Amino acid sequence: MTAGLLAVIDMQRVFADPDSPWATPRFTEAAAGVRRLLPAFGDRVTFTRFVAPGTPEGAWRAYYERWPFALQPPEARLWQLTDEFAAHARHVLDASTFGKWTPELSRRATTQGRLVLAGVSTDCCVLSTALAAADAGTEVLVAADACAGADDDSHAKALHVLDLYRPLIRVTTVGELLGEGA
Repeated sequence: MTAGLLAVIDMQRVFADPDSPWATPRFTEAAAGVRRLLPAFGDRVTFTRFVAPGTPEGAWRAYYERWPFALQPPEARLWQLTDEFAAHARHVLDASTFGKWTPELSRRATTQGRLVLAGVSTDCCVLSTALAAADAGTEVLVAADACAGADDDSHAKALHVLDLYRPLIRVTTVGELLGEGA
């Protein structure tokens, strides 16, 4: 059994739908990696959802002026986890910020000793969550092949930046986390 808490970041319809302005091109590949990880973590999984705030404040106002389609309530279809992951989501954390390192995720990760991250987008919400968790002193492992970025180049650059934070953050693979080939 793999140690730690698995946080599956934002595996939502808005990022899976190829027609969405926020489509993540390799969502399907990231989903395959997440699917492989889920059995190893059992109940030690938290799914997160990025949701729009009721009223954007500060710099978020300009953000939602650029992306007005996203100003929908949390129960809107675009914010739902994809069907595949909704069926596994016992623990769901909503946040209107890119980073998902909230007090709730912090409590869950602290009791498990480490945080394993997977999901989308590597260059936004995964990166923001990893940096905040590492700053808080949590060991962070990022499953590179269970993540996807806005594009391949952004994904690779984000993984490179994350790996600069060793030993606080370590970029790894699903196979390594599952002890395959060891």
